[in-house]
Amino acid sequence: MPDNLRNPTANSAAELAGGHINTSNQHTIRINHPEKTSSVPEVDEKLPLTKLVAFGLQHVLVMAASPIASVFLMAKALGFSSALTINLLSATFIMCGIGTLLQSFGPRGIGARLPFIMLPGGAPIVLFILIAQQTDLQTAAGAVLLTGVAYFVLLPIFRRCLQYFPLVVVGTMLLLVSINLTKVSGILITGNPGTPGFASPQNLFLAFATIACTVLFSRVLTGMWRQLSILLGLIAGTLVAIAIGAFHAEPIPLWPLFSAPSLLPFGMPKFDIIAALPLIIFSVISMVEATGQTVAIGEAVGKDIDQKRDVPKTIRGDAVISFLGGLFGTSLIITSGENIGVVRATGVRSRYVTVMSGLILVVFGLLAPLTKLISFVPEAVVGGTGVIVFAIVGIMGIDMLRRVDLRDHANMYIVAIALSAGLLPILIPGLYSNFPPNVRMLLGNGVAMGAIAAALMNFVFFHIGRGRGKGGQAAHH
Repeated sequence: MPDNLRNPTANSAAELAGGHINTSNQHTIRINHPEKTSSVPEVDEKLPLTKLVAFGLQHVLVMAASPIASVFLMAKALGFSSALTINLLSATFIMCGIGTLLQSFGPRGIGARLPFIMLPGGAPIVLFILIAQQTDLQTAAGAVLLTGVAYFVLLPIFRRCLQYFPLVVVGTMLLLVSINLTKVSGILITGNPGTPGFASPQNLFLAFATIACTVLFSRVLTGMWRQLSILLGLIAGTLVAIAIGAFHAEPIPLWPLFSAPSLLPFGMPKFDIIAALPLIIFSVISMVEATGQTVAIGEAVGKDIDQKRDVPKTIRGDAVISFLGGLFGTSLIITSGENIGVVRATGVRSRYVTVMSGLILVVFGLLAPLTKLISFVPEAVVGGTGVIVFAIVGIMGIDMLRRVDLRDHANMYIVAIALSAGLLPILIPGLYSNFPPNVRMLLGNGVAMGAIAAALMNFVFFHIGRGRGKGGQAAHH
């Protein structure tokens, strides 16, 4: 992280303590782990196959609700046939798998070589639907392809702005990400207010049972089994659902066994820059989110992160897989902040775990019966698991903010303004409902607004005028 005002004495103390230090000139966050004696960094460690399969499956099952929900939302809103829905579900799983492999391997600077999981973004799905409703599906598909190209065009400009994202900005952003995702998980548990069955005692019981089982496994198990406590909690929650009659599964046909995605399922794309603008604007927002996610996953796995080197790699991975996904009918596929909580909760740092996750996602996409089986896991169980995982992301944000001197006048205002800008649209849905659609899309994204506000406040206090001098030394302790 950029921190030109870091006290060198404090750096030395942090190194002696084996803690976190910030080397500003290289825009690097360095994490010391003196207990690690192996010459191979944990993030590059190749685990035994049985562990890779178990840990990789854990990531996939925690995240599987996202691609399923995104495709079903598109199908319902745009009136897709069942055949097209299954085809797009297959394409989404496969694209998520290929994207996860790209981020984990990072060939030729495309992907960060970190344990990321790629998922369809919630906001891009909504924007895709709106573009399709206002124009047609071919224009919506073309908008995704244009946005994939826009990532590469805008990346050099965004890279110059990375110095304005120190710990105080990233920590606040992760806290907002956690609050937003926890709210999403809560809606999975309760449903939306005003809908039938909202906050039913049965769903609340399933969520709390899943959380209780996860905590129990984490407390009493040891070794590899403790690291699998999230997966075991999800399985236990599903078994509880079966026991109380809340698991509603239809017979799963074994044919067709394979489901391969179709190239250009909506026909030849149409390219309309004006129609694509909402998605292109979102690409900038996703770059901001990718910055925080790259720093956070780097801290979770104990890897030094150079923003100007590693963040663009993450963004290039997002760009390539989003463009490829557009050819098969998906909206943007982007790095997910959700799996950061899984990495921190389990302590399993190897990127080869997410390599296995990527392979499993591809298999899920090709084997139609498996995809359908996963979709039967009750939403309340998935929500209960998500509440734990996403809260852990918030803890990581709090840990970053703990290293910032919040007694300092400037830092106090940076965090306060950022939280105000970010929390209002999260806590008050429809806050900006009377604004034009494109403006509403930006202002209504609490994570983006909080991150932008924090970066602007950091610039105002520490990069212009009198704030650049001695007063900034307390900024990032």
